[in-house]
Amino acid sequence: MDNRTNKIFPSFDQFNKEFSLSNRLIDIFPSHFSFYSINQRYKESIKTYTHKVNDIIHLASADPKSIVVVSDTSIKNQVITLIVHIHIHNSPLIRMIHHTVNILSTEAELFAIRCSINQATCISNISHIIIITDSIHVAKRIFDSSLHSFQIHALSISSELRELFIKECNNFIEF
Repeated sequence: MDNRTNKIFPSFDQFNKEFSLSNRLIDIFPSHFSFYSINQRYKESIKTYTHKVNDIIHLASADPKSIVVVSDTSIKNQVITLIVHIHIHNSPLIRMIHHTVNILSTEAELFAIRCSINQATCISNISHIIIITDSIHVAKRIFDSSLHSFQIHALSISSELRELFIKECNNFIEF
């Protein structure tokens, strides 16, 4: 078994300038990202949310500068499977599947989002990234500068998004 992927990540560098106050994504680019959450206790909320997601995907399918990323993780017998599908202009572009063990589900979900954003930002002329995930609480950690054990992923995602937002003032990401 190859254990290269089962390593302990270095601790967060609390002095990294990208997480300092007034230099965070949330401070510099507050209008470039948004989160849509659902209250699963109410059927009407689920129905409204489903219609909103359908509308967003429909609009993104017609726009060649939009990319839709669907990301999911599952755990079975202590093996985490990450699946990422990337679609552009209503056509499948990339499908990634990763399997790993000895990792927390939160870290796996953040890694899936990190891979998604990495792939999406490498495609030229993309201005709108839509990430559909059942891990919205994890996605919000990207913009959280408080100390947590997954900041190595948050820093990487932050750097990629910073470059995307700087390229064009209208570039945007939705979770």
